Order: sequence, then structure tokens, then C-alpha cells
Amino acid sequence: VQLQASGGGLVQPGGSLRLSCVASGFRLGYYAIGWFRQAPGNERDWVSCISSIDGGNFYADSVKGRFTASSDNAEKTVYLQMNNLKPEDTATYYCGLVFRTDDGCSPDANEYKYWGRGTQVTVSS
Repeated sequence: VQLQASGGGLVQPGGSLRLSCVASGFRLGYYAIGWFRQAPGNERDWVSCISSIDGGNFYADSVKGRFTASSDNAEKTVYLQMNNLKPEDTATYYCGLVFRTDDGCSPDANEYKYWGRGTQVTVSS
């Protein structure tokens, strides 16, 4: 299983970015994809997660109302639309995947078995 995250960049405060996470290397199975971010010197923090079973999505309080996760199961792709970005959103963003048999998803990074390389998001004027 491989994950490829992309879509990061430099944006001014109040701007938007859309991250993508493409999963490959498997054909069948239900899964959840989580988005996490890590700023230099900080731990990897949970941002959002989404289930492939029903599209149920969840968000950290710090991004709720500004970020929206969506998925295209046929393409095994998950998106993270980030609006009204703030300087404190600056971090490397990672996506992780775990196969599940239920429609939940977890904010615990330890539960995700597969990880992609991160994509850098910088919010600065």
C-alpha cells in the first residue's frame, strides 16, 4: 500500500488550499484515511479523518468549520479542502491509512498503518 499526498504550498492568511491523498497498491477493502500535521519541534497532530464506508468525516476543533474532507472511492483519493488558513496551520501534512471493518476513523496516529510522505503547507504574508 502506498500513499501520495500533494497540494501543499505557500498561501497568505485567509487563503485556501486543497490537499490530495491518493492510495494505491490494493484492490479491495474498507479503510479510513486520517490527515495529520506536524510543525517543527511539535508532535504529529490529528487534523481530520474520513471513512471509505460512508464518507463520515471528523475534525479537530482547531480546524472545524474551515477544513472539509471528502473522498472519491473509485479513485481511492481523499481530499482536504482548507479554507481561511491561518499562520498556525503551517506544518507538514501527512495522510495515513488503516483498513477497517466499521465506518469509524480514529484521531490516534498509532492506529494508522500506512503513511505517505508529507506535503508542506505554509501560511504567511
